[in-house]
Amino acid sequence: PGKVAGMKFERTELTGDGNVRGTGEIIDYPVQAVYRAIGYFGSELPEVGFDAKRGVIPNEGGRVIDEDGNPVPGIYATGWIKRGPVGLIGHTKGDALETIGFLLEDRLNLPPAEDPSEDAIINLLEERGVRYTTWEGWLKLDAHEMKLGSNFVNISGNAELVRERVKLVPREDMVAISRGE
Repeated sequence: PGKVAGMKFERTELTGDGNVRGTGEIIDYPVQAVYRAIGYFGSELPEVGFDAKRGVIPNEGGRVIDEDGNPVPGIYATGWIKRGPVGLIGHTKGDALETIGFLLEDRLNLPPAEDPSEDAIINLLEERGVRYTTWEGWLKLDAHEMKLGSNFVNISGNAELVRERVKLVPREDMVAISRGE
């Protein structure tokens, strides 16, 4: 009593409208523990519309729209902020492709950058005090995470627990490693 011995799932199928329905096929898995995932909910950004009930930025196909339903030039959404925390990685990739399609379609009518120089974004980030990384920094972070993964096997002593990497999650840690700090 009081212990988890298994979980029962019903296989689902896509309905074609972004939802799923049960197929009636039941699968039982023996398990010893159950963990609750807390999920994800989008956050509001200054000067960008936000649907607080759904946790998304209002958009049509990834084009961010204003309160009157008109596209906001140069602002796009993708992933969970576009449609909410549903679906798998493949769905998010499809969303990104849809958004990119509209961005490419709109590109000739987008307002020009105030400063189109190659250093403009770096200068803006530094001016705002944003700690960023570069491609070279990302390569350092990637190597660090891979090393953590190889060390994980050595620490665990269990060959079945091979990990390619251990992902660093706190942004501050990722930036520090990428900058060699």
